[in-house]
Amino acid sequence: MSSIQDIKKNLEYNWIHFINSNIAKLTIKKLSGASPPSVFVGHHGYPKIKVGPMIPPLHGDTTILDSPEKWLGKNIEEIANYRLSLVRGVYNTDTHKTFGRQIESLQELAMANRSTESEILFEKIPVIDIEQKKNFGFDTDVIPYGLVAPLKTFKTSSSLSVDKRLENAFYDKDLIAKESIVNLYHQGVEISKINRIFSMGMLGLQKNRKLVPTRWSISATDDIISTNLTKEIENNSSIELFEVYNHHHLGNYYSIILIPYNSWIFEMQEGWIDNNGNIGMGIDYEVETKFNHHPSIAGAFFAARVSVSEHLNKIKRKAAVLILREIHPQYIMPVGVWQIREGIREALRGPINKFESFEDALSFASTFMSISNIEWIKNSKIYNNVTKQKRISDFFS
Repeated sequence: MSSIQDIKKNLEYNWIHFINSNIAKLTIKKLSGASPPSVFVGHHGYPKIKVGPMIPPLHGDTTILDSPEKWLGKNIEEIANYRLSLVRGVYNTDTHKTFGRQIESLQELAMANRSTESEILFEKIPVIDIEQKKNFGFDTDVIPYGLVAPLKTFKTSSSLSVDKRLENAFYDKDLIAKESIVNLYHQGVEISKINRIFSMGMLGLQKNRKLVPTRWSISATDDIISTNLTKEIENNSSIELFEVYNHHHLGNYYSIILIPYNSWIFEMQEGWIDNNGNIGMGIDYEVETKFNHHPSIAGAFFAARVSVSEHLNKIKRKAAVLILREIHPQYIMPVGVWQIREGIREALRGPINKFESFEDALSFASTFMSISNIEWIKNSKIYNNVTKQKRISDFFS
């Protein structure tokens, strides 16, 4: 793994190289390029927000720039490069305004099934987003963006081609948003595409449609899909042994423990390790997809829940779940909760390690991590509940 200094140096070099290579295109008020496609809905000032298209100063196939499902195996420098190369043109609007020439052009772009040649005319020359720069490094749920400028006009190529699955969902204005999202997921539409059109106010009953900030739409989409999947596995047989899966990427280490159990219990713990070895812990826990508290790591929690419920649905089993996530200093910038969803999906495609006891499963899972199993146990509600219930059942057997 590259050192933190090397990663920072590469990020800075890539950013300067990108700006210098495209200086002529980025220092004028007009920009043309192929949108991946990509749109942005801000949250600052909600319900008065900023919205607009994102395009790079590049032509041809730019799909990779906004396709998180294709980023597994890429390093943090490559992913940052994808995101920072997208330039945003934004204008002020209200979340309830889902009609009009500008917004309808963006909605059409959001449905595109391939990169779309586009042209933006800005009010001013694009600059670094001051709000993002101020919060950089503190918001772990969202992906960084590149330059931004007030939007004057925007247009796409007349040859724009839309994904018919998305188009059908858009025109079905008698179906609630939750059902539309679940239907699209079961049709094989990538989650990133679903939350893109959900964000643009394109799903649900006509009277209820509104723009949803990008960051909120991502968590909402993950929550809706995984809630549905957990209901679908309710009548499955439980797994028979404890199962442990591991994966690491981008300075994130995951251990997933599936627990033989007859009802859905889901816990996710996060341990943030700083440069001095200090650890900050976070945890969320639910029983049967019901929170009795405001989730503290909601974006990560829902992304992880998608991956595990998806896996259990595929193998036709049910289980209780404990996910341990360890974040190392090499994760020097947030790249979004997609990396949690895709990282855990990758772990669950890997080798299965089976154990007869929770203690053995957790001990093995901890060998993959820097944080000790004692620390994980100390914070775990699921461990205490499951082992306590087992001891009571043993007493009466």
